Amino acid sequence: GHEPGLPPPSTLRHCRKRVTQTRMLRRLAARSAPLARASAVRAARPPHALRLAAAPLSRSFVSTAAAAAPSSAQPFMLADIGEGIAEVEVLQWFVKPGDTVDQFDRICEVQSDKATVEISSPYVGTIESLEYEVGSIAKVGTPLLHISVDGAGGDAGAEPEQPAPPVAAAAAAPLPVSEPAPAVSEPAAAASPAGDRKVLSTPATRALAKRHKLDLGTVTPTGRGGRVTKQDVLLVLNGSAPVQPAGAAAAAPQPQPAAPSAAAEDRAVPIRGIRKAMFAQMTAANAVPHFNFCDEVRMDALMEVRQQLKQVALDKGLGKFTLMPLIVKATSLALAEFPELNASISEEGSELLVKGSHNIGVAMDTPHGLLVPNIKDVGSLTLLQVAQELSRLQADAAAGKLSIPDLKGGTFTLSNIGNLGGTYTGPVINLPEIAIAGLGKTRPVPRYDEAGALVRQSIMQVSWSADHRVVDGAMMARFSNAWIGYLEKPATMLLTL
Repeated sequence: GHEPGLPPPSTLRHCRKRVTQTRMLRRLAARSAPLARASAVRAARPPHALRLAAAPLSRSFVSTAAAAAPSSAQPFMLADIGEGIAEVEVLQWFVKPGDTVDQFDRICEVQSDKATVEISSPYVGTIESLEYEVGSIAKVGTPLLHISVDGAGGDAGAEPEQPAPPVAAAAAAPLPVSEPAPAVSEPAAAASPAGDRKVLSTPATRALAKRHKLDLGTVTPTGRGGRVTKQDVLLVLNGSAPVQPAGAAAAAPQPQPAAPSAAAEDRAVPIRGIRKAMFAQMTAANAVPHFNFCDEVRMDALMEVRQQLKQVALDKGLGKFTLMPLIVKATSLALAEFPELNASISEEGSELLVKGSHNIGVAMDTPHGLLVPNIKDVGSLTLLQVAQELSRLQADAAAGKLSIPDLKGGTFTLSNIGNLGGTYTGPVINLPEIAIAGLGKTRPVPRYDEAGALVRQSIMQVSWSADHRVVDGAMMARFSNAWIGYLEKPATMLLTL
């Protein structure tokens, strides 16, 4: 039974059930709006996200859905550019935050210890932030920048911004990566024509200019190939050289006088890029016992042949024909007679690895330091092909565009110090090779001919260095004699071409 005046238990249970249902309906009604807004997000989620969305509803559901919405900005990672390179120095940016880019547009230029590389964009989108400043060291596998990829998010109906012209991208002042860059108007972009061209300079020169907030594009270059030297920057800072106008709308920066004691101060210069590679290479080469051998070459006959071939080479499209292609070809012919000099030593030191191809390297003074690109398989090339490939390598070296394959795989090296005025040298072996030649300047000197008469002859000094662990003096001398024979009597090269 039940107490008088109260409804029966069945009625009470029914009422409690109705109250519970009413409360649930009210809660569901309160949640209906955010559920509708999140429906598109749930539809676009991958399967694992849908499983999470199917979890019981709670107050955190709406905020979780908003946080799970895909972000349009994504990192652009610095990929491994090969040869075990772990870090690069950022030389210059071709973009800035706010710029729009297409696929294959240039993003930045970086320099490793082996080569200079331009990195292009694989995306179409807008640059959100740059993660490294010019002169910073970027690690492989870290983000270079963040980019908002078109179609990855945002208002689909919004009209994309027009790409900023390259002038504005290169000439804009560097901005902190944590702050968005203000929009650059067309007049401001036109006011910075210095960004249209690449300024050639060494890392030390760029660091000096950056420290004094000097735009290298306003410095008159006096170095080789239009290179801005450290002295050029110091002259501008001391007020001894005029500053080129950076543009019609931009005021020329006022040179800051150097402090009287600035020249006497010590400073630390980071060893980076090419110089870092040379440091490691020369340290390793110094552990190799070098054998040195010097001789001289009468160059008169070779110089006459060069004069005969200059016009022929010009007719075939080669702008300049020097003595170096003839010297490179003679080196290949001499290596064919002494193949054990075209070799390297195995890592364990138990074998001499004789190379089949003559990949002859030519040391070059570039804006980024000493590099040794090599001409591949000289033995199979004609003299004209050797000259054309050498011309290409010299042009790429001057522009800082040598590729890693150009610098790898060398088997023998020629270092021409004569173009800088030197006569004698003690060249250091370019490991893993086992021999190198240092070529001096060709000079007119008095010499006795075969009849004993005193005559004027053009003489070039050659200085050989070889790994004395596997090369003895007799082999080096015989090789040198064969090489000199081809140069002094160039007609003999025709017998083996």
